[in-house]
Amino acid sequence: MEVEKFSYDNKIVKMFAYATMVWGLVGMLVGLWIALELVFPSLNLGIPFTTFGRIRPLHTNAVIFAFVGNGIFMGVYYSLQRLCKARMFSDKLSLIHFWGWQLIIVSAAISLPMGFTTGKEYAELEWPIDIAITLIWVVFGWNMFGTIIKRRERHLYVAIWFYIATLITVAMLHIVNSMEVPVSFMKSYSWYAGVQDALVQWWYGHNAVAFFLTTPYLGLMYYFIPKAANRPVYSYRLSIIHFWALIFLYIWAGPHHLLYTALPDWAQSLGVAFSVMLIAPSWGGMINGLLTLRGAWDKVREDVVLKFMVVAVTCYGMATFEGPMLSLKSVNMWSHFTDWTIAHVHVGALGWNGFLTFGILYWIIPKMFQIELYSKKLANWHFWIGTLGIVFYVLPMYWAGFEQSRMWSKFTEEGQLQYQFLNTVEHIRPLQMLRSIGGALYLIGAIMMTYNLIKTVKAGSFLANEEAEAAPLEKIYKTHTGEHWHRWIERRPIQLLVLALIAVVIGGLIELIPTFLIQSNVPTISSVKPYTPLELQGRDIYLREGCYNCHSQMVRPLRHETARYGEYSKAGEFVYDHPFQWGSKRTGPDLARIGGKYPNSWHYNHMLEPTSMSEHSSMPNYPWLLENNLDTASTAAKIRAMITLGVPYPKGYEKQANTDLIKQETDIAANLKNDKIQTPPNKEIVALIAYLQRLGMDIKAKHNFTEK
Repeated sequence: MEVEKFSYDNKIVKMFAYATMVWGLVGMLVGLWIALELVFPSLNLGIPFTTFGRIRPLHTNAVIFAFVGNGIFMGVYYSLQRLCKARMFSDKLSLIHFWGWQLIIVSAAISLPMGFTTGKEYAELEWPIDIAITLIWVVFGWNMFGTIIKRRERHLYVAIWFYIATLITVAMLHIVNSMEVPVSFMKSYSWYAGVQDALVQWWYGHNAVAFFLTTPYLGLMYYFIPKAANRPVYSYRLSIIHFWALIFLYIWAGPHHLLYTALPDWAQSLGVAFSVMLIAPSWGGMINGLLTLRGAWDKVREDVVLKFMVVAVTCYGMATFEGPMLSLKSVNMWSHFTDWTIAHVHVGALGWNGFLTFGILYWIIPKMFQIELYSKKLANWHFWIGTLGIVFYVLPMYWAGFEQSRMWSKFTEEGQLQYQFLNTVEHIRPLQMLRSIGGALYLIGAIMMTYNLIKTVKAGSFLANEEAEAAPLEKIYKTHTGEHWHRWIERRPIQLLVLALIAVVIGGLIELIPTFLIQSNVPTISSVKPYTPLELQGRDIYLREGCYNCHSQMVRPLRHETARYGEYSKAGEFVYDHPFQWGSKRTGPDLARIGGKYPNSWHYNHMLEPTSMSEHSSMPNYPWLLENNLDTASTAAKIRAMITLGVPYPKGYEKQANTDLIKQETDIAANLKNDKIQTPPNKEIVALIAYLQRLGMDIKAKHNFTEK
């Protein structure tokens, strides 16, 4: 049979590798900065662009989409060509993909500190950037499938199955969760509200972890561990079970982020059941990865690449065992809203994603530059410093989480709450400092790796087009006797994509359709009214400043929460919240019932200087809110958007909205004046006060609160 000569495109792999290193350092540096801000609030710098609320999303987006995202594309572009025995379908599409993705990252890095955010965790980017993400993802899919179609290898290796599932599922998640109504160029409101928005968001949020941080990395694991160890995958049959069970079960688990909330109980129970079942395929994948190294442990001790990969797969196993455990209601009631969740997330992020990325970089850079790694000793130092960094990061966060849950729920013998919320903030500060040390060690290791690889690159000779040859794909394939039945689907990429889509769509439809169509799932409450124009403007300021990153708005039906915050939250309270603001972490106390708890002057002084009202607070100062004029020119457009979304404002209300806004802000300014605070009524602080004072007022609280 005639052999065809061709070449692999290493240039695009090199570009994504460089981007992975650069954005990894940026994302980790911002992460260290925000960690230190909780210990030393002065690091917020007193300016809008560097507060915790604004740059925490910068850290999460940089690590997820810039560092891990570029790492995915680096690994896929390298492995896919070799698995298909074909150059990428189009060099031009590869370059469009690369530069388009970097432009999206830069847009995020600029827009998030400026306060342009949707207010939805891990989906904060505004609608123009969402559209750009969609277009670039299509380019990636086009290039990937074009390569698969022109392949010279009949069967699709297991890594490609995971790449295909990632492609189609991420597209589905992004499109569904990004449905929004634009108000202006960089402002929109989520199409969904309240309970529905919460379910869609965490269906997206959990499965962004599943299909962006997990499935593509499992594909990379299945390619690079056997390559680095020079051994075949332990079990072909186990990889089949791992793949299909994982993508089918994962999509159902999102509601476990919303246990004890206003989400219907049936949806919560569904999330718990499928989360527990996820242990089996997740550990099946871990076992398959680790047992691939059977008989090669001597090599693991010597090869730093395999060291990184072994720890990565081990961390994957730890995180995927803990995740289902945290989804049990008896555990979740203590872990939710605490730093325990932060520890859990970073076992996966630092260990699984970070270490596997480091191992791949150490493996492919010397190969593409045709030279040995500059310093194996330095790489080993990186391994041990990075491992120590993970330990110093996660153990203090576990401890902090246990302490938070213990102190929040502790009652005196007389039946009173023993600790105020700020007692907990002060108590865990040393643990947060230890966490920062762990993050610094991890960052130092990444800097060492970057230096090591730069020296390797300078000493080597880059092979841009790697020559290869292979026989063309045979036109007719005859099934061999005894061939595994799954080989049929492995020869058909389009059918594999369709079956993967069906597998992930089933769970999504069963979760989402009843919540949207069955009215009884979100019973109305007659006393709940739409926000006034001033309150709506104040809510947008709340979103802009990223307050949802530290404060929840969801009182769970637990004794210590109702004693601390008031009446537990009902689904009907949130029907006009576009987007929902239930939160996922309590760095500060819950705000669901904050309305009427303190006078307007308290909120004014609290935003100006938090420690003047709440000693030991780690909250930033917000002096610009006292100086900035409220943008009332946007009021009419915002009201029109809300009417489009079904919020029952009177017909034509946008024309008189600013009249009502001026009246309410004048009343608040007059009230502040009575407390000897002089402020013009048209300042942003007045709108924010209006919003905060509205929270919980539609539901009359049964308790008298005095806690700060």
